Amino acid sequence: MYWFPRFTRLLVMAAILFVAATFISLAYAQGSPSGQDGGEIQGPIVGYTESFAVSPAVRDLPLSDGKSPPDGPVRSRINPLAGEPDGGRRGTWDRENVPTDPLIAGFYNTSQFTPPLDFDFEATGNPTGCGGCSPPDTNGDVGPNHYVHMVNATKVAIFDKLGNPLAAPFDLGTLWPGGTCAGNAGDPVVLYDPLADRWLLSQFAFPNHMCIAISQTPDPLGSYHLYTFDVGSFPDYFKFGVWPDGYYMSANEATYTAYAFDRSKMLVGDLSASFVKFTGEDNFLLPGDLDGPSPPPAGSPNYFYTFKDDSFHGGVDRLELFALDVDWVTPGSSTFTLIQSFPIASYTYTVCGFFNFNYIRQLGTAQRFDAISEWPMFRFPYRNFGSHEALVGTFTIGGGLGEEGAAIRWFELRETGGGWTLYQEGTHDPGDGHDRAVGSIAMDRNGNIAVGYTVSSSAMNPAIRYAGRLSTDPLGTLQAEAVLINGAGSQTGSNRWGDYSAMAIDPADDCTFWYTNEYYPVSAATTWKTRVGVFHFDQCLIPDFTLSAAPETQAICVPDNTSYSISVGQVLSYTDPVTLSALGVPAGYNASFTTNPVIPPGASTMNVNNTGAATAGSYLIDVVGTAPTSTHTTTVGLDLYTANPGTATLTDPPDGATNVSLTPTFMWTAASQAAAYELEVATDAAFTTIVYTATVAGTSHTA
Repeated sequence: MYWFPRFTRLLVMAAILFVAATFISLAYAQGSPSGQDGGEIQGPIVGYTESFAVSPAVRDLPLSDGKSPPDGPVRSRINPLAGEPDGGRRGTWDRENVPTDPLIAGFYNTSQFTPPLDFDFEATGNPTGCGGCSPPDTNGDVGPNHYVHMVNATKVAIFDKLGNPLAAPFDLGTLWPGGTCAGNAGDPVVLYDPLADRWLLSQFAFPNHMCIAISQTPDPLGSYHLYTFDVGSFPDYFKFGVWPDGYYMSANEATYTAYAFDRSKMLVGDLSASFVKFTGEDNFLLPGDLDGPSPPPAGSPNYFYTFKDDSFHGGVDRLELFALDVDWVTPGSSTFTLIQSFPIASYTYTVCGFFNFNYIRQLGTAQRFDAISEWPMFRFPYRNFGSHEALVGTFTIGGGLGEEGAAIRWFELRETGGGWTLYQEGTHDPGDGHDRAVGSIAMDRNGNIAVGYTVSSSAMNPAIRYAGRLSTDPLGTLQAEAVLINGAGSQTGSNRWGDYSAMAIDPADDCTFWYTNEYYPVSAATTWKTRVGVFHFDQCLIPDFTLSAAPETQAICVPDNTSYSISVGQVLSYTDPVTLSALGVPAGYNASFTTNPVIPPGASTMNVNNTGAATAGSYLIDVVGTAPTSTHTTTVGLDLYTANPGTATLTDPPDGATNVSLTPTFMWTAASQAAAYELEVATDAAFTTIVYTATVAGTSHTA
């Protein structure tokens, strides 16, 4: 096959103008991008709304009988390795001498006790849910005035903030006037969008569809914009995350996939809403889900993570962090990239083997249930603290001290300006002989963490418990656990459990955790119940202020001036004056504030003005807010330029190269005082037909 030559040129961009640099020609052959450990990331695949409708108000829906089964049976989790000779077991079903997880000893903080419940309440159960199916796929999220709960397949229940039901549970499919999404296939996910004050309700549909309902107002009892997307493959076990520029989703398909849906259009009911999709990853991914009032830095991609095992996936035991950078103007230019890999403490991948559902023992029955230890557990919460960004996650591992060795591994990643790092990790296993699985994690505004999960063994019925830690506790430790509810029965008729639970954080105070999971009040085949527990750390509910600045970074040419908007937020009616100051202002500049001090809630402008000669470079300025009871810091960037940029030279692929990948990684020399580089690929040396462009901050780019 003959591959047409392509020509590449590089433009170097200054802070306010760009200057043309050396033009370099390049011929290359197309191929497949190489993913981690043999996986091949492919995409983006771009799709559009298949159908759109507007629902009646939920409060006007006819009452459900609460007993009808779903349109079809709840599907078993699809094994993407079923085509392998052993169904993907790779020796995990018959391994012996599993080592004890190294993070258990010394990582259980018995001197501190997780706070007790503020209150708890009963949520949707079976047969009100899916008429005798399992698992319930229990999840819920909390808004300023409501708690919305979902179970298979697919029932929605809406409560006030005291746990009182505001309407009878309804079938999600009844929102649609007809068509593919009018059924109730299952795997529900509900999320509250804190930036828009809206609700997302979702389920999959046969044969290859996603059904997404976005509330028209903050009231979940009102009407919804209804979107049906044909995503090209059945989106098994999908999970969502909220981000400023999209609703991001992962799914288990023929490979593991990552999606972004056009949030801005879906919020206003635009029929042209599109999605982008990437395939080819070799373990399930979870998208970042925004918590708290502060969005990520402007232009930030959303993050996905997965975990890998040395013996099953190759390499070392690790976490992998991906970035999905979506371009809604030109969706085909969106990228999905492995950006960092974090070696972690060694662990045993899966409890009893890959896709072995018969894991966890229960009291009074020989029936065991699935611990879902192949994949990350919902959610992957993100927070922007100003001084740093944080991501927290959890998954189930083997090597614990329970009967089957199921334990909860959890971690926190941080970004302080130099790239993401593994800040802490731990394994939660008190050594009481019980197994723990199906966890979910969240972080409050003070950086305190809570994890909820199922506990079970042959000596106890499955129970719902949770454990937490203060941000000041020793790293990698959780406090002694608390009980949400002790089950009084076991599941006797199915090996499906979970398949997930949900820990959410209350946006009203950004401190209160809401956790939901399943349990049995009496032993039965599949008539599960679900419970919601609410709790908080007292240290979080202290009146305080918050501090943020925008934009994250400014770029100017000396001797120009610039400014930043400073916001001082209010927590629990805090009104003490906050005095602002700036540290790290580069020589040749000073900083002043238009309003100082600021009474929360309030705002000021930080003006950064030239006073003399300055040196080119990138600087970090700490904006410090000082009040009588606390001090907070947020950091902004200032890039100074003193001359036109130099030139850049393409170094790889070399000029005239052939047999180059379809998605080559271009590399070039750095140009002095360059703010960014514009890469162009054309079919001719005169660049009359440009087929690819990209603006890049660094000195490499994967097309």
